[in-house]
Amino acid sequence: MVGLMFCVALLGAILVLGLYKPALWAWSAALAIAALLWKSDAVNGSAGLFGALLWFAAASFAALAIPSLRRARVTGPLFERVRGTLPKVSETETQALEAGTVGFDAELFSGEPHWNKLRAMPSVMLTPEEQAFLDGPTEELCGLIDNWKARHQQRDIPEEIWDFAKRHGFLGMLISKAHGGLGFSAQAQSLIIGKIASRSPDAVIIVMVPNSLGPGELIEKYGTDEQKEHYLPRLARGDDIPCFALTGPTSGSDAATMRDIGTVFRGDDGKPAIRLSWDKRYITLAPKATLLGLAFRLLDPDNLLGKGTEPGITVAMIPADHPGVQIGRRHLPSGAAFPNGPTWGRNVVIPADWIIGGEAMAGQGWRMLMECLSAGRAISLPSVATAGSKAMLRFTTAYARLRRQFGLPIARMEGVEEPLARMIETAYASEAARAVTAAMVSRGERPSVLSALMKYQTTERMRHSVNDALDIHGGRAICDGPSNYLQSAYQMVPIGITVEGANILTRTLITFAQGALRSHPYLVDEIKAAQDQNEARGLEEFDRAFSSHAAYTFANGAGAFLHGITGSMFVPAPEKSFDTANWYRHLGRASRSFAFVADLTITTLGGRLKTRQKISGRLADALSELYILACVLKRFEDDGRLSVDRTFVDLAAMNGLYRFQEAMRGAIDNFPVASVRWAMRAAVFPLGARYRPAPDELGQRAVQLVLGSQDVRDRLTRYIYVSHDPDDPTGLLEVALKKAIAAEQAEKKLDRAVRDGLVHRYHGVDWIGEAIERGAVTESEGQQLRDLEALIARVIAVDNFDPAALKPNYRSGSPFSNGSSRSGSNGTGAGNGNGNGHGRSFEAAAE
Repeated sequence: MVGLMFCVALLGAILVLGLYKPALWAWSAALAIAALLWKSDAVNGSAGLFGALLWFAAASFAALAIPSLRRARVTGPLFERVRGTLPKVSETETQALEAGTVGFDAELFSGEPHWNKLRAMPSVMLTPEEQAFLDGPTEELCGLIDNWKARHQQRDIPEEIWDFAKRHGFLGMLISKAHGGLGFSAQAQSLIIGKIASRSPDAVIIVMVPNSLGPGELIEKYGTDEQKEHYLPRLARGDDIPCFALTGPTSGSDAATMRDIGTVFRGDDGKPAIRLSWDKRYITLAPKATLLGLAFRLLDPDNLLGKGTEPGITVAMIPADHPGVQIGRRHLPSGAAFPNGPTWGRNVVIPADWIIGGEAMAGQGWRMLMECLSAGRAISLPSVATAGSKAMLRFTTAYARLRRQFGLPIARMEGVEEPLARMIETAYASEAARAVTAAMVSRGERPSVLSALMKYQTTERMRHSVNDALDIHGGRAICDGPSNYLQSAYQMVPIGITVEGANILTRTLITFAQGALRSHPYLVDEIKAAQDQNEARGLEEFDRAFSSHAAYTFANGAGAFLHGITGSMFVPAPEKSFDTANWYRHLGRASRSFAFVADLTITTLGGRLKTRQKISGRLADALSELYILACVLKRFEDDGRLSVDRTFVDLAAMNGLYRFQEAMRGAIDNFPVASVRWAMRAAVFPLGARYRPAPDELGQRAVQLVLGSQDVRDRLTRYIYVSHDPDDPTGLLEVALKKAIAAEQAEKKLDRAVRDGLVHRYHGVDWIGEAIERGAVTESEGQQLRDLEALIARVIAVDNFDPAALKPNYRSGSPFSNGSSRSGSNGTGAGNGNGNGHGRSFEAAAE
């Protein structure tokens, strides 16, 4: 019995010691002490087989502690194997991996997050100028937007919106003041874009795109002095409208395989020129653009630029009216109003100095794009999606409180409470993550992994919020018209899911795979060492990195197991975490588990990880839950630890940890190597999967808090546009909700009178007058109820049209006029024989 107890204690001691990543000589000493204790009379009395094994292990660790022996027997052979099997990484892959910066994602991959690094990130802070712009021109712009006019009547962004945006500098927020722009921080850009998006997901595009990946940002960061002086003031004023052409018919998510080429030759003036041929589609703002940013593969057969015969992907600026540029036609993505369309050209000649950054930046386009995307993707779509989720919550809580069925507001029904609780969690968590990520970019970080994570997570969560909003609104949401405030968001959801890296790709190929390489504490060093041309130096560096890597792997496995069997009790929590200390502990355990599984996945699968996309996607989900929950805890602290918000934190934490657990279970249960799968399961789930989703009662309490307090509702939907104009569909909701809250007691009296049979609530009957007459309500209460009834009638009303107003009118001979089919022709085509290579072309009707 004593021997058994000793073995159990020894196992525990080994696991605890492993947490501290001791040196090899320390392991040797510890095992030698264990062997002596085992031999002592108090334990076993003799060495025996187990004692011999302990001495053998102690001697082995002592031998491995000698660098020359370790390299000869362990790391040397492994180094040679890695050098021989390491797959060749393409130039574009290398540039993508090296783009951006590593930030808090590395903490999560480490298994031992330093929470204070996240907590030190500034909360939402704007300069007085930025705040004034958000409260002034941004608010005014939102008030000018008529969604129905843009997306249905004109199917275009009205000129008055363009003019206002140009006049107030919306198109030049990221351009520095030195070049005529506003020079706003990333946090300010995020909030401005979000507020406009909450009003119109169509109109925000004309502000978002010029301030994201495109000519403005590329010229600001990489352009020559002449390019900056010429283009940036024009872009900031809106004299030039930019677009950026990257995607083509055969190069969508795999943009690096583009077939668009530019060939360098010597022009008539003796200077290098480029002959371009391209075919691009899905280019936002292209139909309106005056300046085309174009990505293409540059060839230089005579090496005129001194970059070799194939410099690689390059980015150039081309005026849209330059001879040979075909641009102006439109796609119709999801029936949206923002301009989007194809562009193409054949044998278009441009000077070589139109390359962004000049000839010196030839072949550097992919690196430029990836670096800018690392920052831009963290701001644009996460801001739009977060604002969309908050807007859905604000609209739907008002509607669900006003809409009555079965004698009560539908918000009080459990079937409606459930999606409302999901929307509350999404709004709170998405805003928390948005604010932290924007703060990172404001500080100069370019978080490539976190930006990918944020893009796919916030847009997916918005998709669910939009669907929940439509479900709760029912028929009110599906009947389109001027009073429908949900259809524009519903139409635009697929666009957010698809652009800037389709979510399927971003989740399964980019987030975890790139994070594993960039954020892993040792993997990059091991790869660099294996690729070192100096073999001796490479072996030395590999030995150092691998030794640390082995200790890291064991520490995380031991930590995951120990924290699993102790319920996270001994995981350290940051100082002054108070009532959220428990969630920090569980998050710390989850980080240990994730780091362990991620590490074994990378080292076991290696290059095969690219094809194991289901596993990669699940681990991306797990990483996402860790990051977003960490941001939730930070938001709670930044907001002053309001007791009422603890409900939202608990809701997000319980559901987030459950989703994390299920993502990890999916990855482990489907891991292709059985021995590794068993090790993962034993370490991560020693007592089984113990996390459960938030209980119904917690979701119910969250909904009651939002419905019962306007302050709470305002805080959960902060930074979005809120109208109080009763002639605006969303403003009508706010006015009616305020009236409903004021008339709540009168409503209850009226309901009681109806149930008691004193009042008959039918069409053609003045039931409020009847209630006054019978003393059920007072005269003043009756007037309150009349005002409220009139407002609610407008809130729940749906639009209807004369049939002629909805009938399309097409030019005679068009594909829709009599069933005939023809294709428009507008230039030299490519691809499918229909004129421009982008599918059938349709001509508009003459009015």
